[in-house]
Amino acid sequence: MVSSDGGGGGGGNTIKKILGLGYWVQGFRCFPWLAVNFFLKDALNVDPSTFQILQNSANLPMVGKPLYGLVSDSIYISGQHRVPYIALGAFLQALSWLIIAISPSSMSIFTISVYLLLSNLGASIAEVANDAIVAEMAKQPPPSTKNSQSSSSGGLQSFVWIASSIGGVLGNLVGGMFIGRFSAQSMFLAFGLLVSLQFFITISVPESSLGLPKSPSAGIRKQCSQLLVALKKPEIAYSISWFAASFAIIPALTGTMFFYQTEYLKIDSSVLGISKVFGQATMLLWGIIYNQYLKSIPSRKIISAIQSLMAILMISDFLFVRGFYRQMGVPDSLYVVMFSGFLEVLYFFKILPFSVLIAQLCPHGCEGSIMAFLMSAVALSFIVSGYLGVALVSYMKITGTDFSKLPIGLVIQAACTFLPLFWSSCMPDDEVKPKDKKKD
Repeated sequence: MVSSDGGGGGGGNTIKKILGLGYWVQGFRCFPWLAVNFFLKDALNVDPSTFQILQNSANLPMVGKPLYGLVSDSIYISGQHRVPYIALGAFLQALSWLIIAISPSSMSIFTISVYLLLSNLGASIAEVANDAIVAEMAKQPPPSTKNSQSSSSGGLQSFVWIASSIGGVLGNLVGGMFIGRFSAQSMFLAFGLLVSLQFFITISVPESSLGLPKSPSAGIRKQCSQLLVALKKPEIAYSISWFAASFAIIPALTGTMFFYQTEYLKIDSSVLGISKVFGQATMLLWGIIYNQYLKSIPSRKIISAIQSLMAILMISDFLFVRGFYRQMGVPDSLYVVMFSGFLEVLYFFKILPFSVLIAQLCPHGCEGSIMAFLMSAVALSFIVSGYLGVALVSYMKITGTDFSKLPIGLVIQAACTFLPLFWSSCMPDDEVKPKDKKKD
């Protein structure tokens, strides 16, 4: 069993250190990916559609998260089944980014795609192990001490969310400053060295010091059976299906908007970096606000409100492209900083309350598998969203030099964002759960 000091004792401090570092690095991954954006556009001269296809295809390893979760849950390495996988993920990321950094800048699109896939494979494995630790701790009873934080009430989820957001803020801030002063490959090198440091720190931490609950090792076949049983539960199946569909149904226009801002509006790269910093800062603020004030509100209400706000901001983007704010005297760069960065991260606001909900529904023994399946479904939905965006852009003949149909595309995007609200009742109302626990 986990020690009673899970929120403030030695085990609790160690687990927060390893998770804090892991999620911070996860957030800081935007640093090299900001460089990837400009590397693809300027060095490899890809068009908006190819740009978006490459970005979304690089996320394909994320779809394999259920497999990584099953392996993590069932296969122990030297008596450990979480920390070794975090270390393996860090190693694969370090290897891929360091190879990209020392490769010639004239590398082919295929070559860089392979390395980016390897990087995301490592990130996926590490994220699965980290998410499984969070899910395992969320199943534990609240600590007895008054000043300890209850993981089951969302405290640990909020902590790792904040750690990831801080990494995102710093990653975009430093990336925005570096992108105009250093080459993209020097940024790849810097991140590769950072992930190498994470690898060495992680392998020095014994898993026994984390205070994870003891559970017997089960075979992959048994874990698959447990996962299938869990996914047959209506409250889990319907919730994950709705959540994934709420992303997948939206045609993403991120690549087109990136080219519109940089090629048509000539927005400086530093402004885009500041925009992303602002977005990540709102994610950090969201984690704090949720942890302090919103944990008691049913997840369905919060997620539905976020979905509505997303659609409203997409309509705002329509007004922006039509020049409405420019006519009001608002500079394009100011709008990009204040709203574009916020809309870009608003998609992820839903993940925090939903992860708290799904952790409550998740049966003991397959936390890694369920959380991995969830994040795999989200990753797949983002890929589908990206491909739908490419199809929409191609159908409307929006190119890197012709953005005349972009406003119509944004209206279609906003309409698609509103659609999932009509069946949000697929998610259970978790406000009744405290009563259920008292009965137990």
